[in-house]
Amino acid sequence: MHTSSDITDGHVGTLPSARGFVPALEGLRAVAAYGVLTTHVAFQTGSSTGSAIHRIWGRMDLAVAVFFALSGFLLWRTHALHARRGAPGTARGARTYLRSRVVRIMPAYLALVAAAFLLLPQNARADVQVWLANLTLTQVFVPDSLVEGLTHAWSLSVEMAFYLVLPLLWWALAGLRGPRARWRIPAIAAVGVMSLGWALVPWHDLGLPDGLNDHILPPAFASWFAAGMILAELAAAPPGRVAALARHRHARWGWWAAAAAAFGATTMPQWFTEGFVHPSGPEFAARTALGAVVAFCLLAPVALAPRGQRFRILGSAPLGTLGRWSYGVFLWHVLVLHFAFQIAFVPMFSGRMFTIWLVTVAVSTVVAAVSYALVEEPSRRAFSPGASGWRRGVPAGQPAASPAHTSPDTVAT
Repeated sequence: MHTSSDITDGHVGTLPSARGFVPALEGLRAVAAYGVLTTHVAFQTGSSTGSAIHRIWGRMDLAVAVFFALSGFLLWRTHALHARRGAPGTARGARTYLRSRVVRIMPAYLALVAAAFLLLPQNARADVQVWLANLTLTQVFVPDSLVEGLTHAWSLSVEMAFYLVLPLLWWALAGLRGPRARWRIPAIAAVGVMSLGWALVPWHDLGLPDGLNDHILPPAFASWFAAGMILAELAAAPPGRVAALARHRHARWGWWAAAAAAFGATTMPQWFTEGFVHPSGPEFAARTALGAVVAFCLLAPVALAPRGQRFRILGSAPLGTLGRWSYGVFLWHVLVLHFAFQIAFVPMFSGRMFTIWLVTVAVSTVVAAVSYALVEEPSRRAFSPGASGWRRGVPAGQPAASPAHTSPDTVAT
């Protein structure tokens, strides 16, 4: 068996996902966005607890784990490939990277914040602290700052924290390159496993303010980002045993069956509490661990697929389009859901999930398409690093790459 020190550089980064556009990842992003939408519709129609199917709808919030793992994969793979090649330093400057993150996330998000505060009467009395916390995506760190229409943005706050920490992780592992790069996966896995202990610490007894939820603070979800980062390392490394498990085109069903089994375990009422409740520390840790397994197993057959392997549905043009709009779907669907009950003349928590789901999906998709065309793309063209003139072969005025299009050389996600 070969070790990384035995392999020539020609074996590094040979999987297609180590660089460039991966259409099926765009499709998975769309699936995750509508999964999050579904769980919120289920909750607000009173359809997230009780029967087995209701528990499935209620636990589709684990789609957030897929989002986090996707971010970990796409933003880490350029550095994984850089280290496997034995190159010194880090693959990218922190300043350019952070600017690209702000440009990608903030314009559409700020539009949503303005709409939620100005359109919803429940937010009329929000003070300056709450406004600022939501405008700066720091609401998970400020007590009682989750407001109507923006409650789901806690996950975006966590993701932004990951973006800010990522350059520190590049530098921390910069010494593990070349032959020593084989230690990068154990190091990342160790951090992910240790993060599961976050929920076991009595943070409120140690002084955490009562208005803060320790279960939505960034360290609680390090394992979800780590799942994607490990896949990035595997994609950049010379193909080994794990990559071999994704080599056959039918192997994806084994991976996805494992993801389904892990997901199904989280819906078992004898093991996990139903609905959106604050679980015990051990239960939260177990559910988070299973979420990491779900994300890893869903992404693995795509991230580790050999050259030439196709995913007919996930890589299709319709799912690709929905994937490009998926950030907008995620952003706007909770605000749309607020008005969906009025559009359908259905009271909240009164059932009729399918009706409300159809309205929310239809309106959210349209709003997301408008957001993409009028806010996200113009902002990226105007403010992305190197936006003026040609950007690595992309003429000014041409749509920038979506997250799954991003190569390790640009990493614009």
